[in-house]
Amino acid sequence: MTGSRVLALGHYQPSRVLTNDDLAALVDTSDEWIRSRVGIRTRRIAAPDETVASMAAEAAAKALANSGLEAADIDLVLVATCTAVDRSPNTAARVAARLGLTAPAVMDINVVCAGFPHALATADHAIRAGSSVNALVVGVEKFTDVADWTDRTTCVLVGDGAGAAVVTAAAEPGIGPVVWGSVPEMGHAVRIEGTPSRFAQEGQSVYRWATTQLPPIARKVCERAGVAPEELAAVVLHQANLRIIEPVARKIGAVNAVIATDVTESGNTSAASIPLALSKLVERGEIASGAPVLLFGFGGNLSYAGQVIRCP
Repeated sequence: MTGSRVLALGHYQPSRVLTNDDLAALVDTSDEWIRSRVGIRTRRIAAPDETVASMAAEAAAKALANSGLEAADIDLVLVATCTAVDRSPNTAARVAARLGLTAPAVMDINVVCAGFPHALATADHAIRAGSSVNALVVGVEKFTDVADWTDRTTCVLVGDGAGAAVVTAAAEPGIGPVVWGSVPEMGHAVRIEGTPSRFAQEGQSVYRWATTQLPPIARKVCERAGVAPEELAAVVLHQANLRIIEPVARKIGAVNAVIATDVTESGNTSAASIPLALSKLVERGEIASGAPVLLFGFGGNLSYAGQVIRCP
């Protein structure tokens, strides 16, 4: 085997929907204010008994069922999250236990909003190196746990959910080279700090950085994959803010691509946002099997990562 590919996807969202009008009853905001600034209409809120691990396991179980593989076939579980409360057992181990997996390697990866493409690249590298054959890669957040419900600039953004992918060894690589990096000196721009932890960000700094610095990096991802931007069937950026997604997608030059805008109904779900949006697009049949899709995450730590994959 010379590479890996995404074999199947799955996602999970809590049933409770929080509207902009609901938020207007909590803080000084309005539906018009939220839509005009970030494009979000609704978001999902996890119940008290729904945990990061339980949501991750739901999405992973669906991806596994869609893959046609058995639990015993999975030898690696990677979970991208920044909102897990417990340190040990980690979330990946809890997912493995819930699904009845047999002796997999289990690791959590915290790169905040860029976590899923980092985890996907790590799975691809492990498979290429011969350390794994079939991996479960999950992005999951209970982002409402770290929300400051008195701050109208941030609490309107967050939502909860999970998305998962089964990645398997392949003779023909279906996951392109990752391009990743960070801006360490700008780590203060997005923070989840303190006890209890609370999410805060410098919104204008993030907006300027994302809309000016990310498009050439995303084009480099396409170049390394040997795919021209106009050949992309879909672009799935981190679902942070519709006012970031739209200009970045336009500057990439993906003129023929479906642009994921799940942020409008799910809010910012951090590490879950890319697999959640991708799984929905595939479930609705909006991307053809084998078509090239750009995944690109960015955010916390001003970290970024992206790759072009072939749609399962």
